Amino acid sequence: MCLFASFGSIMRNLLVIGLIVVLLAGIGAAAGYRYLFDSPPDPVRPNVNSERVMKTDEEWQKILTPEQYRVTRKKGTERAFTGQYWNSKEDGIYACVCCGQPLFDAQTKYESGTGWPSFFQPVDAKAVALEEDNSWFSRRTEVLCSRCDAHLGHVFEDGPKPTGLRYCMNSAALKLVPREGK
Repeated sequence: MCLFASFGSIMRNLLVIGLIVVLLAGIGAAAGYRYLFDSPPDPVRPNVNSERVMKTDEEWQKILTPEQYRVTRKKGTERAFTGQYWNSKEDGIYACVCCGQPLFDAQTKYESGTGWPSFFQPVDAKAVALEEDNSWFSRRTEVLCSRCDAHLGHVFEDGPKPTGLRYCMNSAALKLVPREGK
């Protein structure tokens, strides 16, 4: 009889622990935590820097233009067909204007007809972070720099093969770095 009583207590404790884990995961997801159960960024990968960049609003305002600050730090959007890179054909790597992390290769850029630079994949999946965006009465997926949380734009599922994704970015959030050796 004692054996069954202990077994019942163990099962009850496991059930409570399981419910707590599920509850915490739900709270984390609702709060927008991107890395709750993810592995930390791999420090060995050459194209993504795992060192976080954090600055105050005043520090960002000192190093960014007013338009870059509005777009990257206040989640703004530049007008279509006005950004520096929307129709650029130059080769190189598009990096975050705030922290310099490589984000998109020009070889993955394509003409989407939207008026914003569009890419079908980032240079590394860990270079960007995704968050649910329910602003402006619509449901979208926001794209952020994983290193400094700069707002870059949004990703949509209407892109070309091989990914079927359209990373629709703001030029003001990007800096084109010419490819080495060219």
